[in-house]
Amino acid sequence: MASSLDVHVRICGQEIIKYDLEIKALIQDIRDCPGPQYALMELNSEVKQKFNKLRLRIQDLEQMAKEQDREMDRQTIQAETESHRRQMLSNQTAWRKANLACKVAIDNMEKDTLLHGGDSPSTRQRKVTKESLVETSSNITESLMSISRMMAEQVKQSEDSIGTLVTSSRTVQETNEEFKSMTGTIHLGRKLILKYNRRELTDKLLIFWPWPFFFATVLYILKKRLLYFI
Repeated sequence: MASSLDVHVRICGQEIIKYDLEIKALIQDIRDCPGPQYALMELNSEVKQKFNKLRLRIQDLEQMAKEQDREMDRQTIQAETESHRRQMLSNQTAWRKANLACKVAIDNMEKDTLLHGGDSPSTRQRKVTKESLVETSSNITESLMSISRMMAEQVKQSEDSIGTLVTSSRTVQETNEEFKSMTGTIHLGRKLILKYNRRELTDKLLIFWPWPFFFATVLYILKKRLLYFI
């Protein structure tokens, strides 16, 4: 069972690394995106999907840590989980910054186009309506809010993990104290048993020791009386 868990842990770790690299590549694509807005929206949609998959795999890795039998293995996997979670938060921050930079670049390009005019097909293709700009801005705002919610969720999960570790440590300490108390009780019981055994031996000596003296006294009296009659 432990070997099977180790294999699953390695596979899960490899998938997390793969999603992390894919997200980094998509963030770089967003930085380099020349527009138009729908191209940026498509890239953001892909990033969202990758983040969802990454978050699920990190949760799977955290669950595997809880299923470990050895405390050392559990702490090692939990540390790896926290490292992946911090990396995910870093990617989310980079994603937000890339979106803002791309949006500014596209806006500047569109303003340039409007200022210089021109009716060529390429110019008309780059023009966007006011409704499209509003929709894109709304989508970016929604993406930023989603990132904020995910970051808050990850912070809460980290706090829960720390609380679990503190509780486990306290339980181990309490168990250790109980063992110490039981050891003291066992030592006390052993002393009482030895004392009882010595007392029992003393009682037996006190019970059986007078009998030889009693019989000797009886024999002495009988002997004296027989001699008297003779």
